[in-house]
Amino acid sequence: MLSLLPLDPVVPIEQQLHNAATPVVLVNLFTVAEPDIPALRTAWEKDANWMKRQPGFISTQLHRAIGGSCMFMNYAVWETVDHFRAAFTHPEFVRALDAYPSSAIATPHLFSKIAVPNLCTA
Repeated sequence: MLSLLPLDPVVPIEQQLHNAATPVVLVNLFTVAEPDIPALRTAWEKDANWMKRQPGFISTQLHRAIGGSCMFMNYAVWETVDHFRAAFTHPEFVRALDAYPSSAIATPHLFSKIAVPNLCTA
């Protein structure tokens, strides 16, 4: 079973789900015991394929930390917080969290792009 910990304890994802933003980016950091990496990847792939079929899903990308680290980062883009909330709280997705290895810990958080002149656009 996947354990969820807040990336920002002041504003956890459960609180973020009640805000409006469009588009929204999910950044989810995973840590897992090294022997459980294959199980984490299998569970994530199944979840990502399920999320891909949900309304408002745009894209996702899984990253692995370098240097032998057992940390992963998922970056997913959604049209709106409402779309993400519907998928994230869907009973089928919640049940799927049981497929993750018990050593896995996730720290999901939502972000919006911001504009910085001469560097990036919102």
